[in-house]
Amino acid sequence: PVALVRRAPRQNEVQWNPGERLDAEKLAGADAIVHLAGKNVAGRWTEKFKQEVLESRAQGTRTLANAAAESYRQSGRPRIFISAAGVNYYGDRGDELLTEQSSSGKGFLAEVSRQWEAATAPASEAGLRVVNLRIGVVLAHDGGALKPMLLPFRLGLGGRIGSGKQFWSWIAFDDVIGVALFALHCDTLRGPVNTVGPEPVRNAEFVRALGKELHRPTIFPLPAWIVRTLLGEMGEELLLTSIRAEPVKLKAAGYSFAHPELRDAIHAAIRGK
Repeated sequence: PVALVRRAPRQNEVQWNPGERLDAEKLAGADAIVHLAGKNVAGRWTEKFKQEVLESRAQGTRTLANAAAESYRQSGRPRIFISAAGVNYYGDRGDELLTEQSSSGKGFLAEVSRQWEAATAPASEAGLRVVNLRIGVVLAHDGGALKPMLLPFRLGLGGRIGSGKQFWSWIAFDDVIGVALFALHCDTLRGPVNTVGPEPVRNAEFVRALGKELHRPTIFPLPAWIVRTLLGEMGEELLLTSIRAEPVKLKAAGYSFAHPELRDAIHAAIRGK
């Protein structure tokens, strides 16, 4: 594998700038491109910050897609382009069961996801097999959505967020990597793919599972008005939005989840296993 980096390249690395044209020759010999980069959405959502989030995804993806398309026309490689996207594509949809065929929704992150996916168009139009991974709430040991929740829960101060009725479409970090690797070799997988676990749960259920894993009570709810007051638009979209996505394409393609159950996924994330 060859890594694309912004700093001075070392062995098996290629330097690039997401905002500038990438020479197609730098992709020579590559069979596939896997692009998961993007600015962390956690932060104060000023207009400047939101523009940076959008550009870090759409602009970088378009740069890679254009280079991949040019390289493919010249040499027939790379043949596969896998790009991250977000399950927030669907917006706040309550209890509606969402598949890859469902329409997009409203909100900043939905717009980001639409532009993120649209930026891969040059690659698909050139003939590459493009897979857009609509990634859900990632449960990881060193980052993702779980890490900022651990301290208050370990102190026994955790509880449901808002009504607790909103669906969270979660996925273990191991399965994010597993799906990306699976997509490389599954020729039938293309277009948007809901990269979420097979059992989306309501926030209240997620909170109970986390409390049981940490052996702590979960009796201190975080009211929606506090979320909106302290975190504004970011809190609304990341914590209160309800997205009940189902991994229809992954199931049909035969992907086997490493952590199909929430409690197991939380355990693996916390223990780093």
